[in-house]
Amino acid sequence: MRIGNKNIGGKNPCFIIAELSANHNGNLAVAIDTIRAAKKTGADAIKLQTYTPDTLTIDCDNKYFRIEEGTLWDGKTLYELYGEAYTPWEWHKKLFEVASEEGLICFSSPFDFSAVDFLEELNVPAYKIASFEIQDIPLIEYAASKGKPMIISTGIAEKNDIQLAVDTCRKVGNNDIVLLKCTSSYPAPLELANLNTIPDLKKEFEVEVGFSDHTYGSLAPTVATTLGAKVIEKHFILDKKIGGPDADFSLDVDEFTALVRHIRDTEKLLGKVSYEISDKVKKNRKFARSLFVVKDVKAGDILTKENVRSIRPGYGLHPKFLNEILGKQFSKEVKRGEPLEKEMIEFN
Repeated sequence: MRIGNKNIGGKNPCFIIAELSANHNGNLAVAIDTIRAAKKTGADAIKLQTYTPDTLTIDCDNKYFRIEEGTLWDGKTLYELYGEAYTPWEWHKKLFEVASEEGLICFSSPFDFSAVDFLEELNVPAYKIASFEIQDIPLIEYAASKGKPMIISTGIAEKNDIQLAVDTCRKVGNNDIVLLKCTSSYPAPLELANLNTIPDLKKEFEVEVGFSDHTYGSLAPTVATTLGAKVIEKHFILDKKIGGPDADFSLDVDEFTALVRHIRDTEKLLGKVSYEISDKVKKNRKFARSLFVVKDVKAGDILTKENVRSIRPGYGLHPKFLNEILGKQFSKEVKRGEPLEKEMIEFN
């Protein structure tokens, strides 16, 4: 699978997405500066969200549309929240251009058919389906039919929801699917992350996997990398002082830079399955144990535990030969501190 100029999955480096979300606070200049800053952090991609309040919901203030769920946004209606958070469509072309200038991959989450059509005009390299849209099967089918890689968050999904979403992509011939483990809580407590689900998602659905993170800090996505996550998505903000709906659980420039470093260092640590040792380590084997003569001996003396020991460094015979050579005779005079060699021993 390939998104833009990046290969996804397998032995390739983790694909790190900086999520712009609402962190522009309605200011195009802030959005542009945020994209440029994302490049400096080492992120691979910047992701937008393509909706308007009217494509997501209706302007209604009854109990069904008012947020009262113990979130950061309690007291608002859905329409009010989305009106505050959305990225104006007339910005998109400019934001895509800025991302291209910076060498960042830019794509978006569509929330209805019109958003897909709009993003197709911008030639997006992939589509991201947000957690709360995983049950919108017509939207998933329509986006998947465009033949672009599909990144799908599973935050509110039960197993059957995930299976239906995956089957929907495959039904239209799209097998380039990434499932993101996600906890749809803002911010998400660590105890609800359940990151061990990541390798299980890969096994159960035979897709690439990743992690969309809403916890504080960078610990969770770093750990996710050790569990096989090949895509990491995290909300990114230029400066938390500007505030906004998502500022609380977003990472600023220094924090996101640290996140990227942690992930890249983790990838180095994980490496590959190997029982070989590097040339540098091979050189250090001289500090391992070996058999040494620890008392002055003459030809004909018997090798005993008193005059031969397994000690550091590693210039003598391998310690595995100790029991085999005990009781044999020295073939020559040897001074204390000399590494034991086969020619010092009578084997007949």
